[in-house]
Amino acid sequence: MTSAFAAEPITLWYQRGATPDQQRILQKDLIDPFNAANPNSPLSLDVKSGGSGDKQIRMAVLAGRGPDLVMTPGPTYALPLIESGHLLPLDPYIQKYHLDQRILAPALKAGIYKGHIYVLPRTFETMVLYYNKTLFDKNGWQPPKTLADLNKLAAAMQAKGITPFSVGNGDWRPANEWHVTVVLNHFAGPDNVYKALKGELPWTAPVFQQAISLLNDWYQKGWFGKDYFSLSSDQQALRLAKGEAGMAPNGTFSFDFMTKAFAQTGQELGVVALPSLRDGVPYPTYEIGIGSTLSINKGTANPDGAAAFLNYMYSDAFYDKISKDWPGDWNLPLTSVDAGKLEKNVSPLFANTVTSFSKGVRDGNYGYTTWTYWPPATDDYLIRGIEQVWLGKITVAQYLQTMQDTFAKELKEGKVPPLPPR
Repeated sequence: MTSAFAAEPITLWYQRGATPDQQRILQKDLIDPFNAANPNSPLSLDVKSGGSGDKQIRMAVLAGRGPDLVMTPGPTYALPLIESGHLLPLDPYIQKYHLDQRILAPALKAGIYKGHIYVLPRTFETMVLYYNKTLFDKNGWQPPKTLADLNKLAAAMQAKGITPFSVGNGDWRPANEWHVTVVLNHFAGPDNVYKALKGELPWTAPVFQQAISLLNDWYQKGWFGKDYFSLSSDQQALRLAKGEAGMAPNGTFSFDFMTKAFAQTGQELGVVALPSLRDGVPYPTYEIGIGSTLSINKGTANPDGAAAFLNYMYSDAFYDKISKDWPGDWNLPLTSVDAGKLEKNVSPLFANTVTSFSKGVRDGNYGYTTWTYWPPATDDYLIRGIEQVWLGKITVAQYLQTMQDTFAKELKEGKVPPLPPR
């Protein structure tokens, strides 16, 4: 069966970059099936380089041109395009295609601006605790669920010359914010983070002072190892896979790095929810991360065709294909995802991780990643400033005061992205 809209092709500029293999996967799983069903509105894909793609798309859209389907690295990046009136509200199409029933509500609500939804979440990611299961089994260790568990485990590892956390920012400086995200959500807790992002609690509050102090303690105790500032993603994964480090707080987006490294060493990878770092903070808690969004350009000549593409993209038929061919980066936040379905296409470990995350969100046990819900200047300082704390150049109090000053200005300017409610 084919669908007929205006006889007008539609375009998507793929912002994140893609290898030749990945481009072939997109053609086979996404573009060819859609075009076969929509011959009057065929989609053409133009892959932009990951480093400059966002800027190219933004400049074209702001100039009144650009692709029909607008891809950004997250809700924060889409906000200026929404404010300037360059993106279409998607509410009529969400209603038409019942996307509100197919996309997890907290992820969908991240696209709300002044009562309307302008962006749809393409990725759905969270922070988890990777660990070397072979090493744990050998030593009779269990994954930590509390701060006391974590402290005991880290001490036991260091006594054996094992680095507790295999982490670093050698090839991605914003990796710093992964660790800030962890302590804010799992020590301060999602309720306090939500209040702060709403402007109801300052970032200088004692609970945030304690959270950042805890993170600083980890660094000072050597939990991050001696080469944090030079260790690349591949090296981090390999260090964990060799058992030279015991654990790695990292994102679901790093699953590929981890599985490839463990395949090299023949040891077994484990993945669990991060521990609760303070009494009263629920376990498990999964912070919501959206590292990629899609919208419709207000200047498109074929909005119905663009919406039909989004309808196909959020289908089980597409997800079943892409989860097998490209697991991780295409983890769409669908309500229909379940372990049984995923296990046909991906490893049980990945399937269980994704379904636990989705269940946690459905049950309301979710927090907020800094790269999704912090305004741009505050997030930039958060990333740079924590290095100064670790290196003893500023105090935790100074760090949080600058963060609060920067945030207050952006909050007043309306630059805080929409938040899934509590």
